[in-house]
Amino acid sequence: MFAEVDVFISNYTLVDPEVYQLWVDGCSSSEAVHALHQQNVKEKNVTALELIASDVLDHYRTYSLLERLLHNPPKLAEQLAFQIEPQTRQLLIEKYYEFDNSVIRELLGKKLTSRHRKDLDEVSEKTGVSLKSCRRQFDNVKRVFKTVEEMQGSVVNNIKTHFLLPDELARRYGAVVFIGCMRFETSKRKLQYLTFPDFYYCASAIMTHWTYAESSQDYDDTDLDREFLLDLRELRLLLDKEKEHKHLVCIRLKPQLLERSYQELELNFRSYSRALIGLACNLHRSRELRGLFIELVERCLEPWRQVSWSQTDLHNFLTAYSQCALEMDVLREADVKSAWERFMTVVSRCLLRMYHS
Repeated sequence: MFAEVDVFISNYTLVDPEVYQLWVDGCSSSEAVHALHQQNVKEKNVTALELIASDVLDHYRTYSLLERLLHNPPKLAEQLAFQIEPQTRQLLIEKYYEFDNSVIRELLGKKLTSRHRKDLDEVSEKTGVSLKSCRRQFDNVKRVFKTVEEMQGSVVNNIKTHFLLPDELARRYGAVVFIGCMRFETSKRKLQYLTFPDFYYCASAIMTHWTYAESSQDYDDTDLDREFLLDLRELRLLLDKEKEHKHLVCIRLKPQLLERSYQELELNFRSYSRALIGLACNLHRSRELRGLFIELVERCLEPWRQVSWSQTDLHNFLTAYSQCALEMDVLREADVKSAWERFMTVVSRCLLRMYHS
């Protein structure tokens, strides 16, 4: 009697997530072999070093061949040289395009030129991320930026379409593209304490409330609503009603503040208010817009730090300051009222996020 045997031959490309992560992180093959061998020793596995080395070299050769396709992720699904399961293909793309917040923070505000690529050894030394990984992240950001910067519509959706990235990662890249397109100043010494997550949070708020995203489904979220920025000039009307505004804010905040903080607010309300309204009235100018973050630090955050406001004090003040203005007749016109709400929503979020050491 002969047994029947079904034979199936497949050339599916196998991806070891652990080895792939080491490759993405910029480890050389010898470094990867050492890391895996050390892990095996800890786990008391008896896999021979030669077998680990052979396996790693095989994987590394495959990943090097795939890298060209990863530069254009949709092609990875179309090509026939490698048979890759959909979930494996998604893993390859996501891991390749992941980035370190510390590295991207160093790239913000810089032109993605070949000269800056040569300086990545300084970024590597500062962040503790391998030079090879820094180069991969630099090239990925540059590639995404060049692909989507001139496209119409949502930058996040364009990134998801052309690079097949998951929503959250696409949003992070979208914020990097937006900050670059708007040419926001992020490199000044006084801004060095801010992390990439800080800028990502602030950029997301601006993209949501200050672009055409609020008014149109087919929107371009890297294009600021110019009519809104011009409407902000009308907020000068609040300066003429400063005493009324101050009275309403102080009444609301008196039960919430310590006596010392309340007296300090009464004394300095004018300078705080004029800093915020002055910022709003000048945002239609490109130079003032580019300097938004440094203006928030110098004109708002530094004075509040000097008088030791707590995060709660700042939250209470911004809430009362914004809401009390809406109760005043001076903001009765719909366009001005809407502009005030859009402005204070974003500025409040940014200030609260940026108010740390």
